[in-house]
Amino acid sequence: MKSIQRRLLIMLLIFIIFPYFLSVFFIYGYTKSSVESHELENSQVELQQNSEELEQYFDEMIHLPYILYRDPEFFRILHNEANDTSYIEKSLVNYYLMRNEIRQVQLFIDKDNESFTVYNAMVSARKSKPDFLKQDFIKQLSNSNLKFIMEPPHRIENYNNAAIVPQSDDTMVMTFHHKIVDVLSNEFLGILSMDVDMDSYARICNTLIEKDEESVLLLNENNQVMYASNQQLIGEPVPSELQRQISAEDNDTEDIILSNTLSGPLDQWKLVKITPSHVLFSDVRNTAYTFIFVGIGIGLLGVIMISMITYKITHPIKLLTRKVRNIEGGNMDVPFDDSRQDEIGYLEKHIKEMMDRINLHINREYKLEIENKENKFRALKSQVNPHFLFNALQSIGAVALRSNALNVYQLVTSLSKMMRYSIKANQWVQVREEVNYIEAFLTLQMERFRNNVNYSLNISDAILHMTIPSMILQPLVENFFKHCYEEGFFDAQLKIYEEIKDGYLHLVVENDGASLPGKKLQTLRDNIYTSPYESDYFHEHIGLKNIHDRLVLNYGPSAGLEIDTNHGEGFIVTIVLPIESTLANK
Repeated sequence: MKSIQRRLLIMLLIFIIFPYFLSVFFIYGYTKSSVESHELENSQVELQQNSEELEQYFDEMIHLPYILYRDPEFFRILHNEANDTSYIEKSLVNYYLMRNEIRQVQLFIDKDNESFTVYNAMVSARKSKPDFLKQDFIKQLSNSNLKFIMEPPHRIENYNNAAIVPQSDDTMVMTFHHKIVDVLSNEFLGILSMDVDMDSYARICNTLIEKDEESVLLLNENNQVMYASNQQLIGEPVPSELQRQISAEDNDTEDIILSNTLSGPLDQWKLVKITPSHVLFSDVRNTAYTFIFVGIGIGLLGVIMISMITYKITHPIKLLTRKVRNIEGGNMDVPFDDSRQDEIGYLEKHIKEMMDRINLHINREYKLEIENKENKFRALKSQVNPHFLFNALQSIGAVALRSNALNVYQLVTSLSKMMRYSIKANQWVQVREEVNYIEAFLTLQMERFRNNVNYSLNISDAILHMTIPSMILQPLVENFFKHCYEEGFFDAQLKIYEEIKDGYLHLVVENDGASLPGKKLQTLRDNIYTSPYESDYFHEHIGLKNIHDRLVLNYGPSAGLEIDTNHGEGFIVTIVLPIESTLANK
């Protein structure tokens, strides 16, 4: 049974808390979508701006070597028309000092196969480099129409193995290799290599990172990482899984990946920004959690408030309910408080009056039931009516014995036993006494039907000491002769036996003669199991019904009489008694 307090709490959950949290989920979904759209739009704008800045920066770095083309003396030396080493060194140092991000400059002169190196504004000794043009990127540049080539980031190298480059310097640099040619003849004169640290263009890339877990990548046309916020990826090919996510139109991961393809000197390069979804929506989630915690707080306050209010309302109802349950448990003397002036007091007052009337009615009905059962038992006892014949039978037995009529004496003795046993009616007897009574009755019936009675009596010794109400088996045996032999079923067999099942003693009286069809059998059952005050067949079935009512009266509703047929043949009556009660009555 659901209490009123529980129903009020459920109503609070359904009409207040549930709609509140549902609205939180809707707001969260809408806000998440709005934030995603807004962030994507801003990120695209920032990505485009940074792409333009990168293009401008690299354009400046690529065109920086063209300053040397303005120096005729520098080109005369490259043509071997002059041999002024100090001038070359001075020009390279000036070039080195033009940009702070330049870490090292190397000039290779094709005529002499020699190179100069500038590091930290110091020039190394001139050194022969006959294999210089065989290096991968140099070879690619010299054998093509390209004017420059950018080597992916790597640790700075000591080009001329000069002492000016310390071994401790492990700076990551990007190398710009620029082909120097004669403007008029397009003659190849040499290579100018410029190592540039990544700080300048790294700052441009890192302006896209607004939160800790965001990352950015700069990829060249060969999908090599020219810069990444993850230092381990710099100079390496893009991992295949990351490459698949960048190239895919529909990203199936939780990360938000934006990319922009660059142009100009960085043609086919890509600037990529990766934002984990939990970072992008962290503020939205925090707001949703705040709403949820506030909702939980409101819900708890609501529960406390409802509990306090409903306690005052439902406590008297619970007390009244507890009193009603005590009445259901059999306690008919429950005290009621009729002093309250509200609806509960009105109910208690009328329930008290109703219980007084019920108790008066129960007392009256109980007395009537006792009197009715005594009348029924007297009616059953009058069927046998043994007492007034008892003394006369003793005299007849004595005459039969003096006349040597032993058969007559045996019959009179059996009848006398029956009369003596009938005096114990309405008493508790042992099963052995009830069996002896039946045997005496069967002895008389054997003489009546010239020993043409088929019966078996199988009662184990284990139950002979148990006590049962007297006169509960004999009426069943008598019914056998009434409905079988007296109606012509002379071949019918009577079986009397006992069974013990699940803590109950079953005394069974069974015959294979007269039977009842299903409808009449059900009518008989209805008559037997009907309340004594409702039965319409009192005089017609007094024997079976009286036995059943006596068993229920003495043992409770778990005991009684069961009637059935053997698949539509014969008739079976089973007396069911609880063994514990049977032993307790010993």
